[in-house]
Amino acid sequence: MLKWLFFALIVRPTVLLIFGVHVRGREHLSIDKPCIIVANHNSHLDTLVLMSLFPLRKIHRIRPVAAADYFMKNRLIAWLSTQFIGIIPLSRKVERSHTHPLESVRQALEAGDSIILFPEGSRGEAEQMSKFKSGVAHLAKMAPHISVVPIYLGGAGKVLPKGEALLVPFIIDVHINEPMMIGEEDTQAFTERLEEVIKKAGERDI
Repeated sequence: MLKWLFFALIVRPTVLLIFGVHVRGREHLSIDKPCIIVANHNSHLDTLVLMSLFPLRKIHRIRPVAAADYFMKNRLIAWLSTQFIGIIPLSRKVERSHTHPLESVRQALEAGDSIILFPEGSRGEAEQMSKFKSGVAHLAKMAPHISVVPIYLGGAGKVLPKGEALLVPFIIDVHINEPMMIGEEDTQAFTERLEEVIKKAGERDI
């Protein structure tokens, strides 16, 4: 309920009405089936914009994967991140464990949730993309029946740049590309293909 109220009363009015979001390719976004949503990452606003693409009745099923060392660093931030956003915390440290580091994400997909992942690993400079890491491809191998939806976000890094706290009015462009499946492709090739699709979508927006 907290998550629904947060998005209904604060996030969606702010993102959709005050800033304005221009969406292309909305038909490629799966509303009723779980999917892996992948986007470039320049701002904390990216997650909220992507979640706002879904109807409120589905908001409880949208789960961003977020760095545990940042979003679980104290009890207040952990409570806000889990109760208002519904994050799945993921450790960025290499740890010895009998469980795959992406197992909790795979379980969420199997339970019917859609996942948001940023393959650059962390926020970069506004309107610039860093090289993708292979985590999305490994997750796609673990859940090969789930589609990967590549999305280019433009402008969010100018609305709320990394390290800034004040929002700057600016139109945000969202380009949703056709879903991808990994099939027999190896993880490196799939990662490169995914990065190229999002990069080309960004170039078309220039």
